[in-house]
Amino acid sequence: MDLQNKICELYNELDESGHYEERLTIFGEFIFRLNEGLIRSAEQIDGEWVVNEWVKKGILLGFRIGAMTEYPSGSGYSFWDKSTFPPKKFTFDSHVRVVPGGTSVRDGAYVAHSVIIMPPSYINVGAYVDEGTLIDSHALVGSCAQVGKNCHVSAGVMIGGVIEPIGSKPVIIEDNVFLGGQTGLYEGIIVRKNAVLAPGTIISSSTPVYDSVNGKYLEKVNGTLEIPEGAVLVPGSRPLKSNPAHQLYCPIIVKYRDEKTDRAVVLEEILR
Repeated sequence: MDLQNKICELYNELDESGHYEERLTIFGEFIFRLNEGLIRSAEQIDGEWVVNEWVKKGILLGFRIGAMTEYPSGSGYSFWDKSTFPPKKFTFDSHVRVVPGGTSVRDGAYVAHSVIIMPPSYINVGAYVDEGTLIDSHALVGSCAQVGKNCHVSAGVMIGGVIEPIGSKPVIIEDNVFLGGQTGLYEGIIVRKNAVLAPGTIISSSTPVYDSVNGKYLEKVNGTLEIPEGAVLVPGSRPLKSNPAHQLYCPIIVKYRDEKTDRAVVLEEILR
């Protein structure tokens, strides 16, 4: 029986008495693959993002079988969490730069080579952060969120997480995306590659987004709000229909990425 079937069988198991060591062994194999990026909670297949429900089931299984455990830091400070999700350990061979100062990455998060994490930041279980991405100070990468290659996640960015409902898409950030400071992305939206979100842009699945280049509001694609490839968004507003004197929040696509935009958001190589 392969790992996927084992995880689904244990997840659906009603009688959880006994076989504890066997469940831990199977979960250990699962969390190893999750840490190595060999499996992930969502992946792109033929251009479409698909949720791997069984991976989410595996994460939830870990919470179910884990015991509350004290984790000492060696400095007199300790905290309590599930024994199945300790802090992730990095080695020199991880090639991940974690600057000291309060950052925490939970076991079961994949962090690729050449990622930089500035303090304090938090990356939760099931998240996937690909090569060359910068996670700046006070940033959150929520559970199961997917962040592509060479992204700039600026200070104070909130990328929402989701484990349940099982079938719900996490927030997905594709390659070469720039997220300005204090940006917030929630409820499973997809930001396509090369997009630029100005500081303070907040988007959820129900947020109206106006494309001023094409003169229309964005429509959901298969029930998911997608920010188009190369779009440059800024915070904006629109008149309230019932009272045009009042305004509602509405991010606006002011243009699509060009050479001038690229120069404005380029990462300085000296930081690396």
